[in-house]
Amino acid sequence: MLRLILLAVSLSLAILSWRKAVSAASPGPAFVAFESGPVRPLAMSADGNTLFSVNIPNATLEIFDLSTGTPSRTGSVPVGLEPVALALRGSTEVWVVNHLSDSVSVVSLEGIPHVVRTLQVGDEPRDIVFAGTPLRAFISTAHRGQHREDPALAEVPGAGDSQLTTPGVPRADVWVFDAGDASEKPLQILSFFTDTPRALAVSPDRNTVYVAGFRTGNQTTTVLQGRICQGFQPNEPCTLKDGTVSPGGNPGPATNAKGEPAPEVSLIVKYNRESGHWEDELQRNWDDSVRFTLPDTDAFAMDANTLTQTLAFAHVGTTLYNMAVNPASGKVYVSNTESMNHRRFEGPGLFAGQTVQGHLAETRISILTNDTVESRHLNKHIDYSKLAGSPDFDPKAKEASLSTPLDMAVSSDGKTLYLAAYGSSKIGVFDTASLEDNSFDPQIASANYISLSGGGPAGVVLDEARGQLYVMTRFDDSLKVIDLATRKEVAAVAMANPEAPSIVKGRPMLYDATRFSGNGEAACASCHAFGDMDDLAWDLGNPDDTVSKSPIPVNLGGFVNLTLALGAPLIPSALNGSNRVEDFHPMKGPFATQTLRGLRHSGAMHWRGDRSTGPMGTDAFDAKLSFKNFIVAFQGLLGSAEMPSPEEMEAFADFQLQVLPPPNPIRRLDNSLTEAEKRGRDFYLGARPSDGIVLPALITQAIGQTSFSCNGCHTLDAGQGFFGTGGKQSFENLTQVVKIPHLRNLYAKVGMFGTPSVSFYDATDSGPMGDQIRGFGFTGDGGTDTLFRFFTASVFAPTSNSGFPQKDPDGARRDMERFMLAFDSDLAPIVGQQITLDARNRATAGPRIDLLLARAAAPFRSKALPGAATECDVVANLVIGDQRMSYLYDPATASFRPGDASPAKNDAEFRSLAAKPGQEITFTATPPGSGARMAFGR
Repeated sequence: MLRLILLAVSLSLAILSWRKAVSAASPGPAFVAFESGPVRPLAMSADGNTLFSVNIPNATLEIFDLSTGTPSRTGSVPVGLEPVALALRGSTEVWVVNHLSDSVSVVSLEGIPHVVRTLQVGDEPRDIVFAGTPLRAFISTAHRGQHREDPALAEVPGAGDSQLTTPGVPRADVWVFDAGDASEKPLQILSFFTDTPRALAVSPDRNTVYVAGFRTGNQTTTVLQGRICQGFQPNEPCTLKDGTVSPGGNPGPATNAKGEPAPEVSLIVKYNRESGHWEDELQRNWDDSVRFTLPDTDAFAMDANTLTQTLAFAHVGTTLYNMAVNPASGKVYVSNTESMNHRRFEGPGLFAGQTVQGHLAETRISILTNDTVESRHLNKHIDYSKLAGSPDFDPKAKEASLSTPLDMAVSSDGKTLYLAAYGSSKIGVFDTASLEDNSFDPQIASANYISLSGGGPAGVVLDEARGQLYVMTRFDDSLKVIDLATRKEVAAVAMANPEAPSIVKGRPMLYDATRFSGNGEAACASCHAFGDMDDLAWDLGNPDDTVSKSPIPVNLGGFVNLTLALGAPLIPSALNGSNRVEDFHPMKGPFATQTLRGLRHSGAMHWRGDRSTGPMGTDAFDAKLSFKNFIVAFQGLLGSAEMPSPEEMEAFADFQLQVLPPPNPIRRLDNSLTEAEKRGRDFYLGARPSDGIVLPALITQAIGQTSFSCNGCHTLDAGQGFFGTGGKQSFENLTQVVKIPHLRNLYAKVGMFGTPSVSFYDATDSGPMGDQIRGFGFTGDGGTDTLFRFFTASVFAPTSNSGFPQKDPDGARRDMERFMLAFDSDLAPIVGQQITLDARNRATAGPRIDLLLARAAAPFRSKALPGAATECDVVANLVIGDQRMSYLYDPATASFRPGDASPAKNDAEFRSLAAKPGQEITFTATPPGSGARMAFGR
């Protein structure tokens, strides 16, 4: 009886201690969704006895014993936030890439597996491989981030300024570390002439590393509306103000099916490699309106020993997901999609005679052999001319289709390739010879495809000794075991998943191309890769649709209406096509793909806000309703035979509106601003009207509106969830009224430099700018190359009392540009950051730990994190003896609290634990509110 009493007392004390520890955390949400895309989530030990998997939502490395053939979990190691890839170094270490933490966790497998080192790397790391002699680690990251500009890396070749405002700069970095050196500094940072990279691969002899960009484009760009002959027929050229001749007017049609005039819009053109010209669908030459070239280099080979680039591969694909090397032939397979954004219009295509319905992006594998690229369309059986609902449409065609191709594995004899089709819940199985010579028939090959439960196959590992395939399915966060002889799923092992049921339930709506498309290839994720962007613009107007009315208030709308009523047109062509401020014409012209992250408090959606009205209802500011109005895209764009149910759209909205964007990687980690950024912020938040329109008092009284500062339109109020948009529309001397957009991810749009002269901007013609990374930049249509140029718009013209200051306006524009790139976001920059303290690095790790603890005490408000009071929580993990321990930092007492009944430790006492070999402490800044769960709930 006494033992039971003592046990009860002990349990009560433990619960009390845990509650106290939990109270040390910020009261924000326990889990924050980011929807990071898995890259290399699985690996098997060389002896075949152990399987390793990242657990993305749980921020852990999971370890499974394979001795029985079915994975049996033997360990779980806390790593960084959003782990998306891993690689084994021998039999003693696993290196894990943490996408949100901008770090690599080096996990020792000796004794109790735990993190022994943390490497800081560039922004958004995605993949890792080992190669070369001596052995080196290669990590792919974006060409930006606080770590690459760290003064401590001043002597590292390739480190330093991200050059966000410099033309022609490579935007894909690979950080190289000496795998056997305990140093946390890279040997070198290599840069490649493509956009943010994703996948890596290694040649069979381990001497060559292959690098692939992610959203690399397809040699398309936007010709600005001011370069198109307004009101002219397509075959009527006109002379522009700069003396160049434009090929003519917009390709049309000039109205929708009901004869309602469409607004004058910009135009997407594609570089024709055969003719050597920028051309539209009418094959008109637009060379005089494009001021740069796009080499479209997508993948690269480098010597792993000399660290030099040896080959560049162009035109591999638009969005590149993963790479695998054939161990027998050395050929490189690249899973990718090729986007069709140079084609126009959603809907049935009746009036205009064309549509991209169901044909957004083709699923492919491209084969790199020596210096050649050959692409294979995996769904070549699809007849895109046959739309769902037409008499000759074959609803069974989708059964042979694959969507969103991710990870691959190749058999040791090089004869069979296994492909994880993320949006199809299948593993594609291909004979490599027929794939390479393009003789395969998808409708025959699909008989060998492997269906999976759970959905979202993201990683594949071959276990040829057991005749099995292991698959990580992301939708249900599980491992699946496939018997290769029968091609059947024989076992499933769930991993710990802290996601809310609403996230798990709604996620398939973003990716599922089997249930939600006509031909099994198209999905929302075809453009919104992992809920983000594709870095392209699309003209997705619908000429078969009709004009609708906007419920959204318009800044200066009263002034525009008054001007129109007086018969003084504000722009050369009719506003919105009709000269009515409230119209949404269905033919809207090109608009850049927007991110689906951070939508919860953004109000109406789309660049114009036109999802504020639709079949699910009308409301100017209801983000959830606006999101649900996207229901029409499943038929009009994805080509589904039927719409999702209202309940399915509710689930989709519940999922996607929880996903947040990452912290800003440009802003300093202590959340402070540089002097230039401060000056930009001061102007942004200042009282001076920035739009260059100061209305007379009589007019402001008549319309009830005054002029606006930057913040007057682009509201910055984290407490209200406003990061550049308050939900209203605005007239900015454009041909359409647009919704005021958010400004959180402008840093991700850098890479296009070169714009011709147009009347909208006071900046001069850039002239030829040579090779650039991207074909789309800023503003709605992606046609503006830099933020600086945007700030030269005529509406911001310097006057005595409005616009940029007359004294040094360009200096003020540069300051604004710097502030825009470092713009505030839902999370503080410190979130995700890590450091591991050990017996040897106290001097270098100490200041970084100080930074993390200081930010855990720094006040921070964000509506995206209800109740959060500080910038982050700080969790510390270590192994003491034979026990894994987690502590949560309490800024109120400057102490670390454990999850058991043992007493808290002050900062100095806690850090001293790391002086003992094997007791390395890893500190992680988590989103505020997540600390208690990540310390004690796992």
